[in-house]
Amino acid sequence: MRAAYTEELGPPEVIRYGELPVPQPGPTDVLVEVTATAVNHVDTFVRSGAWRTPVAFPFVVGRDLVGTVAEAGPGAPGFRPGDRVWCNSMGHDGRQGAATERVVVPADRLYPLPDGVDPVEAAALAHPAATAYLALFTHGRLRAGETVLVAGAAGNVGSALVVMAAQAGARVVATARAEDAEYCRSLGAAEVIDYRDPEASYPGGVDVYVDTSARNDLPSAVELLAKRGRVVVMAGLRTRPVLPVGPLYLKDCSVIGFAISQATTSELAEAAAAINRLMTAGLLRPRAVEVLPLSAAAEAHRRIEAGEVRGKLVLRVGA
Repeated sequence: MRAAYTEELGPPEVIRYGELPVPQPGPTDVLVEVTATAVNHVDTFVRSGAWRTPVAFPFVVGRDLVGTVAEAGPGAPGFRPGDRVWCNSMGHDGRQGAATERVVVPADRLYPLPDGVDPVEAAALAHPAATAYLALFTHGRLRAGETVLVAGAAGNVGSALVVMAAQAGARVVATARAEDAEYCRSLGAAEVIDYRDPEASYPGGVDVYVDTSARNDLPSAVELLAKRGRVVVMAGLRTRPVLPVGPLYLKDCSVIGFAISQATTSELAEAAAAINRLMTAGLLRPRAVEVLPLSAAAEAHRRIEAGEVRGKLVLRVGA
């Protein structure tokens, strides 16, 4: 089978495109014929070694996939050949990645793809939408009627955050560029603030503050929090912000670190069920997707690291 893989950790140039043996599923695994796989920043962290996780070489890159079941082990009774499925947690903690024609996926990390959902769009949503769900509900403990501030609301994760928070009955304050304001409102934002405007005023009383931009301006975030408000830190691998301890503890607030790669299988499955509902209803769709062939995996990694990508990059693998 053809795959995008590495024989060592390093820059994008270490990614090769070539033939690897077809993997064999175990009793609780599912062999999936991959249709599409997305490329994420976290994929570059694993490939480069910035995120240390067990890697067995040759290592297939990528975490997200949409595909079709080819074979299911006896311990994976919920799946049958021909089923359309998706996954967003491969390529980490010893698991081989998704940028390949066939991949073995543990059954508890695989979810049905709803009828009518485009596989390329689903691949583009798999990582950012799950990240948004876990940030808001698992870690941010969002409840209906609360106020959420989403910094970077027009991006991949940010737009999913806006949709999910609004659908949950929260009031969403979005920060974005002025030209993205109408898009954020169409997703459900009640208020949009141009973060580039030095005269912009931000509302206080925020219950959950989520910054997708990796700026991690904790002094400003804590200042905006309501009593018992929560800041969810979900990006910025090398940032070292100052924590305003005094205001934090006087308001009984908290700062919560969150990386989706640490999520449990039950947490991921809960997120997947919510994502499937929103995709089926047509409420959750990627804003912009660029499709490249699997052979362009190294170039896709290079472009993401260079900051040249707006929207999502998806590698098309099969029909």
